[in-house]
This record gives sequence, C-alpha cells and structure tokens, in this order.
Amino acid sequence: MVLVSLIRRSRTSVRRKVTPWSLLVLAIALLIVTPIAVVLSSLWADSGEIWSHLATTVLPTYVLNSLALMVGVGAGVVLLGVSTAWLVSICQFPGRRVAEWALLLPLAAPAYLLAYVYTDLLEYYGPVQTGLRSLFGWQRVTDYWFPSVRSLGGAVLMFSLVLYPYVYLLARVAFREQSRCVLEASRSLGCGPWQSFWRVALPLARPAIAAGMSLALMETLSDFGTVQYFGINTFTTGIYRTWFGMGERVAASQLSSVLLLFIAVLVVLEQWSRRQGRYYRTGTDKPVVGYRLQGLQQAAAWLACGLPVALGFAIPAGVLLSMTARTTRDFVDSFWVYARNSLILAGVTALVGVLLALVMAYGRRLQPGTVMNTAVQMAALGYAFPGAVIAVGILIPVARLDNAIDAWMRQLFGISTGLLLSGTAAALVFAYLVRFLAVGFNTVDTSLTRIKPSLDDASRSLGYTPSQTLRRVHAPIMTPGLLTAAILIFVDVMKELPATLIIRPFNFDTLAVQVYRLASDERLAEAAAPALAIVLVGILPVMLLSWQMQRKTR
Repeated sequence: MVLVSLIRRSRTSVRRKVTPWSLLVLAIALLIVTPIAVVLSSLWADSGEIWSHLATTVLPTYVLNSLALMVGVGAGVVLLGVSTAWLVSICQFPGRRVAEWALLLPLAAPAYLLAYVYTDLLEYYGPVQTGLRSLFGWQRVTDYWFPSVRSLGGAVLMFSLVLYPYVYLLARVAFREQSRCVLEASRSLGCGPWQSFWRVALPLARPAIAAGMSLALMETLSDFGTVQYFGINTFTTGIYRTWFGMGERVAASQLSSVLLLFIAVLVVLEQWSRRQGRYYRTGTDKPVVGYRLQGLQQAAAWLACGLPVALGFAIPAGVLLSMTARTTRDFVDSFWVYARNSLILAGVTALVGVLLALVMAYGRRLQPGTVMNTAVQMAALGYAFPGAVIAVGILIPVARLDNAIDAWMRQLFGISTGLLLSGTAAALVFAYLVRFLAVGFNTVDTSLTRIKPSLDDASRSLGYTPSQTLRRVHAPIMTPGLLTAAILIFVDVMKELPATLIIRPFNFDTLAVQVYRLASDERLAEAAAPALAIVLVGILPVMLLSWQMQRKTR
C-alpha cells in the first residue's frame, strides 16, 4: 500500500510541474500552428482592389465548382466504399479474401495520375476513340458522341476511384464489429439481406461512413493536379494563380482563409447532423453469419469489387508500365535525379516527423492534461488543410524573416544575405511536417498507449530518467509502430504536389512535380516512369493496411 501511494504521489507531482517534455510539445505545437494562424490572420488584411475583383469575378466559380466536386465525390465514395465493404464483410462468395486487400490498391495512385492516364486513353486521338472509329467507320467527331474526360464529371470519377478506400476501410470495420444479435433480430422480424442492410447495418455504421467521407472530401478540396489539368477552377488553382500569376500574396492568403473556413464548415455540419445520435455496440462478440451468394449474385459481387480495382489501379498501372518500357534512355538517366530529390525530401521528413511525433506522444504521456491535449490537437490540425494553404502560410512569414535578416546585415555589415529560407529544402520539409505530422503522431500515439504504465513505474524505480525510459524501454517495443509512421509520412510526401510546386527550391524538382510538368505539356510517355515510381511507393502503406486487416480478422 505504501508503494502504491508513493507511485500515485509521484505521478501527481509529475503532472503538476512543468517539464522539458511539456515545453517541447508546446514549442512543436506553436511551430506547426504558425502557418495556419498566418493564413487566418490575413482575413483582416488590406489587399486593395484585388480582393473585390476576385470576389466579383472568380470567387463564385470557385465556390460552385468546389461544392459540385464535394457533392459528386461524396456520393461516389459512399456508393463504392459502402457497397464493397458490405460485400466483403457480410457476404460469402469465392474470391472474397482477395477482394478484401485488392480494394485498397487504388490508394496507391494519386488522383492526378489517373487524370493523366485516362485523358490519354479516352481523348479523341486515344486508343479507345480511335478503335471505335475504326470499328464503326466513323470519320469525324460529329459522327458520334463521346463523353469528355476533361470535365467536372471526369474529375468526380477520378477522385471517387482513388478516395473510396477511405470509406471502405472504416465501413468495413464498422460492419465487422456490429453485433450478431442485432442482425439476427432483424432477420427474425422478416427483414431480408437488403432490408437488414438499409434499416440496421447502415444507420449503425453512419459515424464511420461520415468520417471516411470527410477524409475523402478534404483530399478533394486540397487537390491541385487533377483540377488544374482538367481546367476546373477551384480554390487551390485560384490560390496558385493569384500567388504566381498576379503576384498578390495577401489575396492568395485570403483565398486560403476562405478555403479553411470551407473545410471548417464541412466538419461542423457533419458533426451537427448527428448531434443527437447515439451509436452503441450491444450483444455478444460472435462473428456475424454471412449471406452466401450464388449464381448471378456472385457475378454481381465480383463485378462490384473488381471494377473499382481495375479502373482505379490495374488499368492505370498497366498503362504506365507499358509507357515506361518505351521511355528513352536519356529520360531514364534524368529520372534518377528526380527520384533522388524525392527520396531525400521524403526520407528527411519521415525521420524528423517520427521524432517530433514521438516527443509529442511521450510528453503527453508524462504530463496529461488539458494544456497538453490542446497542444497535441493543434499540432494535428495541419492534415485537414490543403498543401497550397500551408505553403502560403509558410512563405509569408519566412519571406518577412529573410527580409528582416537581410536588412539587419546590410545595416551592420553592408552585406546582402538574400533569401536564406524562402524557396529552400528546409522550408519545404517544414511544409511537409505541418501537413503530415498528424499521420505519424496518430500511429506513434497508438503504439505508445499499448505500453502499460507499470513499465514506466518500474523504470523509474531502477533510476532511469524519462529520456532513458523512452530510449531503452519504450522505443524497442514501439519499433513496428515507428516504422509504420515513417512509411506513411514517406509515401504522403512522395505524392504531395501543391506544396512542393509552390515552395520547392530552384532547379530541385521531384517526381510529382516532373509528372505534373510533363503531363501538362502532353508528354505523358515521358511522365510514365516517375508516375509509376509514385504508384509503386504508394503500395507500401496499402500492404501494411492489408496485413493489419488480415491479422485482426484472424
């Protein structure tokens, strides 16, 4: 009893006093939140007549196009994600286990890669329309009608194909964890498979579906490559044009602020819509007895699960692989330069991101409380904001700092330092950390919470400091979680385009930037090699997710 009371007193004293770990967490949170605060503060800045010009000319178009994308992509990801999750979770048919992990493969391909590939396949001189004209004897474009892939509908389709796995992952877990008693009760009341799904399973899975759809919509609003290539004016394209085309930084930051408010309203509306809902798990933990499909039902299930995988991964990967095989040697040599730049940026960001996430998670473990929880939540805000917004929020204070240093050096020593931080790799890595630190933190924090507090107490009784405990006790146990966090950050950095395009150093292009440039110049064959590299790297987290899902199922 005495030992227990001493341990409790030691924990209370640790919580109350300020420690270096808590100061580190607060400093990291302040650093990460600074770009977002800079963008929000620009709402009250004076941008002259340019803002009124934007508000009366292009801002309504940005709002309408963004709303249309949200509605279309929201419906698409829910339709694809929920239907496939229900089939692989509740229904029994041959090939179901393969479909469980194959449905995650579209996560490996960014939406802008699908836009480039399908434009090349479906345009007027592409193989699809050329084949149709040869088959039916058509001579001119007026002889037949073919939908344009470079349209708002085409963008909705591209986003839906690569973002539905967000809904699929969460809905699948929700369906698997639903009580067997509830579904059996619906069957005893005369509900068939469709009625049980619509009246029981779907309402219970609504929070998970809403969370997955929110992630997909945030990714849609933050995209730049797809909407720019398709000629759709959204907030991200407007921010880029205002910054680089007009040279109006204040107006660009104000557009970024409007986009942040757009995302905030989206999150608040989703939470308000289910404010009175309560979702509890009742009954036993027995697995749900699945519906066995036969005949045409099996064929429909194969089509429903196979079509998203084929359109979202297999066809684009096959086209890129075929184009890469025909790439000239000269471009293959330059490909390694872009690959080296991408690997350096992704590797440094992954390493620093995991270290910062570990400091934040361990600091909150040592001194839990309102202040630490708030700091951690603030540091995780960056993932909800587009890369273009974060880039604007970084460039403005960094440029002011560079100008201040240059003026100070001129005044004291008569030396011009120029731009020390703007347009450097350090600024770009900082943008990546603001954007993706939440990804690493969630993974690291999950691994750390699985370690019993008794190990901390035992370590202290042996005379270890908190730093020694983290290094000698926690870190070896958390190795799989740390590696997973590093891989997730690494892959996200490899695919990031808007922030890289805005902040990148001069003559320091990455694979994503090179793919964007070549595809914009209609040189997709040369862009195939870096695009395929991005897809192959993106398969890493898909393999991790598939392995974890299968392990939990077993």
